[in-house]
Amino acid sequence: MEDKRLNQHPDIQSDRSQVSCIVPAYNEAQRIGGVLAALVGHPMIKEIIVVDDASTDDTAEVVAAFRNVRLIALQRNGGKTAALDAGIRASTGSLLLLVDADLIGLSPLHITNLILPVVEDRAEIAISLRENAPWLWRWIGLDYISGERVFARSMLGEEFKALPRFGFEVYLNSLCIRQRTRIAVVKWMGVESPYKNQKYGLVQGVMADMKMLLDITRTVSPFGLLLQILRMLRLRVKVSDRPALI
Repeated sequence: MEDKRLNQHPDIQSDRSQVSCIVPAYNEAQRIGGVLAALVGHPMIKEIIVVDDASTDDTAEVVAAFRNVRLIALQRNGGKTAALDAGIRASTGSLLLLVDADLIGLSPLHITNLILPVVEDRAEIAISLRENAPWLWRWIGLDYISGERVFARSMLGEEFKALPRFGFEVYLNSLCIRQRTRIAVVKWMGVESPYKNQKYGLVQGVMADMKMLLDITRTVSPFGLLLQILRMLRLRVKVSDRPALI
């Protein structure tokens, strides 16, 4: 499906081949197919790299069924940060698009709307705000740990490789604050990510959330997280809620 705006905007046209999409995945055989269906063939994406973080289900087999998707299969489960590190190192684009593998309702239109603010230089980073994000994040207009982001590769240093398993998003937030980047929050209506208790059951879901929160607070203190959110809100720039035409 072709985005008509791409053909009308020469700057976008010149950047069409600069976006590398990284999809970290762990046991997402049920959902990753829908995510890849929205990404494969998108005119603004140069390459799609799925990093299978040693899944024990059929994630790798589902990914292998998609043409033009590169699969990196890690032999040992290292967590999301390690998967992102492997994907980013293997990618070649000057812009990075990170997409979680468990999204429901994702479409090419959502991807276009996330990429455009950065390509059109209205922001230096774009962050998704899913329809089922926690109420507080939707109320303030920012999901500070959203896994869907578009930003320049040059933003990153080498230090993120040593982060905890789930510390990447708040680390990237720190870079945004330090570099005073313009942040575009893009509302993704119709897109949801299942909560961990829905994916793993109540007990395992609560434990998974606790481990993630522990990793986050190992990266940035609880008070630092509050300051991080406030400072990111100050860096936020308004982007139109009017969807791009596809």
